[in-house]
Amino acid sequence: PYEKEPKPLRTGSHAARFVATPEGTALAYGSLVLMALLPIFFGALRSVSSSKSKNSSDMPETITSRDAARFPIIASCTLFGLYLFFKIFSQEYINLLLSMYFFVLGILALSHTMSPFMNRVLPANLPNKQYQLLFTQGSGESKEEIVNYEFDTKDLICLGISSVVGVWYVIKKHWVANNLFGLAFALNGVELLHLNNVSTGCILLGGLFVYDVFWVFGTNVMVTVAKSFEAPIKLVFPQDLLERGLSASNFAMLGLGDIVIPGIFIALLLRFDVSLKKNTRTYFYTSFLAYIFGLGLTIFVMHTFKHAQVRGESSEEVLPHTPRLTHFPTVSGSPASLVNSMQSPAGSSPRRRRHAPSDM
Repeated sequence: PYEKEPKPLRTGSHAARFVATPEGTALAYGSLVLMALLPIFFGALRSVSSSKSKNSSDMPETITSRDAARFPIIASCTLFGLYLFFKIFSQEYINLLLSMYFFVLGILALSHTMSPFMNRVLPANLPNKQYQLLFTQGSGESKEEIVNYEFDTKDLICLGISSVVGVWYVIKKHWVANNLFGLAFALNGVELLHLNNVSTGCILLGGLFVYDVFWVFGTNVMVTVAKSFEAPIKLVFPQDLLERGLSASNFAMLGLGDIVIPGIFIALLLRFDVSLKKNTRTYFYTSFLAYIFGLGLTIFVMHTFKHAQVRGESSEEVLPHTPRLTHFPTVSGSPASLVNSMQSPAGSSPRRRRHAPSDM
């Protein structure tokens, strides 16, 4: 998790830094933990259904051991590439381009997340026409599907609602809109990114452990990019919500990588529980409780030792002479979160494969 304090508030010739109250801090951290658990729990449940789906648009990406071993290298290249971009080019234009990119991805992710809920709440007698968006390459026996997306009228309604949230995010960069997109990305990541077995998950988690230690504690690259990257690849919650309401600006935050990577491992264990055809979900609940403990311990250590935080410095102090796009506070997590949850513009995602049942 990261925490960022706003710039000092100036009154006359005196400057005062906002100090979060214990109540505000507890509310922020508690809300982050709850928001982290929701996409893991529901994404894991939906991953069971997606593994059995015959709709190619809902087919999961299967991560092999080779993908897992290469992932920290790909994530490192992505992170360092973004660092160089922010050092060389204007931060304003980079974030404007990223806003447009995530506007489209966010709408699609939020629409997919809302779809099962809308199917339950919309009237059964609502005319529901079926549509299919199909792109192919080649002809005859060599014809290959590139995109095969099936949707209906209810999906179009979801797209309309998601577009409203997308416009809200692009115009205002409000933290609530950011969280709606972030939750959608996280849930879709847990649902649609499947590990093929437990050993692959261990390789992935071990590699990203080294990745985090190096980039967070060994260099300033992660902190620099985190403070400059404006995209809904993190969950945020204000510590001054009780004082300032929805206009609060002192955020604690959690990168989506801290949700999606453990989440796809937990989802694998749930699918294994289901494959055993027993009424118990021992592996799932054990790993889920372990994640809660680990996340709580991480927040406690971060808050106690003030490490792995983004504190107090303005972005101009880290990246001089790069004007900001807006006056809203920068609330960003690790760019690896983007690669984990969706497809990164600068990174690479696992190749699409036919899903095979998970094994231990």
